[in-house]
Amino acid sequence: MERDRPDMADVGAFMKVARAGGFREAARASDISASALSDAVRRLEAELGVRLLNRTTRSVVPTEAGRGLMERLGPAFGEIHAALDFARGFRDRPAGVLRLNVPVSAARLVLPSIVPPFLAAYPDIRLEIMTDESFVDVIAAGCDAGIRYDERLQQDMIAVPIGARIQRYASGASPAYLDVHGRPRHPRDLLSHSCIRGRFAGRPISPWEFERDGEAVTVDPPTSLVVQAGGGSDLGIATARRSRLTRPRPSWCRRAVARISASRRRGGHG
Repeated sequence: MERDRPDMADVGAFMKVARAGGFREAARASDISASALSDAVRRLEAELGVRLLNRTTRSVVPTEAGRGLMERLGPAFGEIHAALDFARGFRDRPAGVLRLNVPVSAARLVLPSIVPPFLAAYPDIRLEIMTDESFVDVIAAGCDAGIRYDERLQQDMIAVPIGARIQRYASGASPAYLDVHGRPRHPRDLLSHSCIRGRFAGRPISPWEFERDGEAVTVDPPTSLVVQAGGGSDLGIATARRSRLTRPRPSWCRRAVARISASRRRGGHG
């Protein structure tokens, strides 16, 4: 079957031979044998239906068609080499735009300690942070990577830990609420209190996990107010200050694990 266009490797071989003035000279300047270069030029001539090089035992000289082809290919090959050199530069000097998709909580708690030293270390990178509580597909959202908590990682994402391995959260309550309902001494005491709960968009309300001295306790307390994590946090805090949110002893803390998920999927092209 006739090809739609010549093989660019054959075109490159022609340029090497024409510039070097011979097959042996071109072979010495590259890692391609003289016979392979000769075969490539013959294929290109057959594809184009015109002779490009006049060959004698002493010299190889471009024909009129060959000279015209060289003149037109020269600038194009120069642009190609410049573009390849530009791409190679990213191996040693990371640059460009890096887009991250992160939940609001991670933007508030994880990134402040990471972003400044990152930007100082890589001044040629422009970092764009997209906050989103719906946990959209990182790639579909046009981002290069995303921050997710362990239980919300997609199975086909490659993940590495960032920041503090364990994040601890303290629950709180207004003094007025505690005066009326009493102070919980253990996380299980929260089951008899009305708590303010948060959840991520489109996901069920997650239980609260508390830990102290290696002991972990998971509770699912009742609630009269549910707010969306991130965007609704301010409302939850304001309401808690007035009346509702309860607090166990300070030694019990809620915990969460943060990891950053890279953009490339396993087995995909990201």
